[in-house]
Amino acid sequence: MANRVIAYEHLFQFVVNAFSAIGCSLEDATLGATVLLSADLRGIDSHGVARLSGYIRLWQAKRINAIPNIKKIHETPSTAVVDGDAGLGLVVAPYAMRIAMAKAEEVGTGWVSVQNSNHFGIAGYHAMMALEKDMIGIAMTNASALVAPTFGKEKMLGTNPIAVAIPAGKEPAFVADFATTTAANGKLEILQRKSEDTPFGWVQDAEGKESQDANILKKGGALLPLGSDREHGSHKGYALGSIVDIFSAVLSGASYGPWAPPFPAYIPIPTDMPGKGLGHFFGAMRIDAFRTAEDFKMHMDQWIQRFRNTTPIHAEQPVLVPGDPERISETIRRKEGIPLYESVYKDLVETASLLHINL
Repeated sequence: MANRVIAYEHLFQFVVNAFSAIGCSLEDATLGATVLLSADLRGIDSHGVARLSGYIRLWQAKRINAIPNIKKIHETPSTAVVDGDAGLGLVVAPYAMRIAMAKAEEVGTGWVSVQNSNHFGIAGYHAMMALEKDMIGIAMTNASALVAPTFGKEKMLGTNPIAVAIPAGKEPAFVADFATTTAANGKLEILQRKSEDTPFGWVQDAEGKESQDANILKKGGALLPLGSDREHGSHKGYALGSIVDIFSAVLSGASYGPWAPPFPAYIPIPTDMPGKGLGHFFGAMRIDAFRTAEDFKMHMDQWIQRFRNTTPIHAEQPVLVPGDPERISETIRRKEGIPLYESVYKDLVETASLLHINL
């Protein structure tokens, strides 16, 4: 169980102060805090403030540029490539998504790949930006190589998430945001904080044998693709993670596969990097490029309502629509505050001391 609860507003100001302390402009610090804490609000504790110290360590290692010159380096009417200049992914990603949305406004759809970036928080935040414009949003990113491909021992891919946000009418938006692994690395970190084992099917040891050790990555083990093993469809999770890696990094000129820069600053950068930094990929699709938005949203409402009314296996557990748990969490946590494990709180205290700011 979490040990402390801190009001969102207090935590938000702390993160703004932390990013400002490393040299970010107030605008970038505010945006970075908004994106980072959107994870905590939505109940994705693995990608929120618990990662703040990781960003600060990357800055200390000179792998994050606090004042990047983010720019387009190639474009067509519907596509662009963005160079993030080693900036915070929390800032680079919204910049790129806004370009995708602007292109969609002009020609119906917009697609942007990004090179030379860093960890961008939760993919869902960036996909959901499109909802404000009655657009469908897509966001994905490659990440530190922690995942072994089906039949393999080596860590070759990241957890490589995919997020898709689709507007509705009277119903809340459909928001799918998921890693292409059986469990995201952040889930392991949460289990480590609680000194608990993983379920079978999340990880394997250095020899490729099944394991329940939440610390197995530090011992040469690997995360498993969605599906866990071949008999349960891990080749599909492997394929999904590969698609994200190619769209995000091979397409943009970022580093891919086992060369993706690791998030922990203490892990050395791989040698012979084929590209620049981490890569992302974003898409925005204007609904009225396909049919009237009013018509589409009416049918999305019907789709959502019908799925909500699916006959459940157990009466106490109704069928959910992607985005439901996160939306409920955000409503509660905006009101009641963000729960933090004691280990995360201590990490924030150390970060505050390092940066000479108050928690």
